[in-house]
Amino acid sequence: MSRHVQILATGCYVPAQVVPNAVFDERFGEPVGDWLVANVGIHERRYLSEGETTSDMVTAAARQALERAQLNPTDLDLIIVATDTPDYLSPATASAVQAKLGASRAGTFDLNAACAGWVTALNQGALTLLGDTDYRYILVAGGYAMSRFLDPNDKYTATLFADGAGAVILGAAERPGFLAGKLQALGAFHDAMGIYTGGAFRPCTPETLATYGPPKVQFVRKFPRTFNTEYWPQLIRAALDKTNHALDDVDWFLFTQINLRTIEMVMQQLGQPLAKTHWVMDRWGYTGSACLPMALDDLVVTRRGLRPGQLVVFCASGGGIALAASVWRWQQG
Repeated sequence: MSRHVQILATGCYVPAQVVPNAVFDERFGEPVGDWLVANVGIHERRYLSEGETTSDMVTAAARQALERAQLNPTDLDLIIVATDTPDYLSPATASAVQAKLGASRAGTFDLNAACAGWVTALNQGALTLLGDTDYRYILVAGGYAMSRFLDPNDKYTATLFADGAGAVILGAAERPGFLAGKLQALGAFHDAMGIYTGGAFRPCTPETLATYGPPKVQFVRKFPRTFNTEYWPQLIRAALDKTNHALDDVDWFLFTQINLRTIEMVMQQLGQPLAKTHWVMDRWGYTGSACLPMALDDLVVTRRGLRPGQLVVFCASGGGIALAASVWRWQQG
């Protein structure tokens, strides 16, 4: 009998602290909020509380997903956490999640492909289940605590990034869920946007901190303005080609939640109605590697029409520039 992989359940965690656009209107003395709504689609975002960590958020999302899958933490064979805002440089945040969950049997590792991390991890988790029958259940989570790495006076980053976590439980199954994945990168832009202080390139020495300040996310040089509108359609078509499906066969397209206007333009380029996608950045801001599982969970919870048998495509991009797509047949009721 053929072995397949399905998404068994989803989970999400949104921090309690709500930060509306009005906060930035006051901080910067101009109608930043109006610009954010018109050009990005963000009305408000969430920040984690003092003392809360990436692993805390991921653990909360994971518990929800496990409960919905009717599984215990000890059923997990592997925990993959996609994040570029880890609890520590080392060890892996996934190990902290394992301890907090009590998932004592699970192997652990983190995956950093910036904001494309969760889709990359999703593909990796599916391939692990397909290739090794010792694995039955894998937690694939995205966690984002970028509020800890913001310059509050940088209008371009402080207004955009937010915090949250999303998770799915992958399981071996008799019916196909995972159909194909596709990864791509433009490494020439590795130095364009990211957190460049705190690693081997620029260690947190007193001299470095005096010159550059604490680790913070920053745009160092511009990406091509049309990058996502150019590469997302290419990536989606390449992934679908591996499944012998056409764009019109897809029921749902879920994208990196960085800009609603970009999503609208990409759906136009694909010749697909906007009703085939879903977004959460209006309420939760931009949550990087967590945004896609958060959007998926919200789609499931709000019951907008995700039904068994439907075809779902995930498409993500992030610093690096890393890109990832994944094609799934949804099997949950």
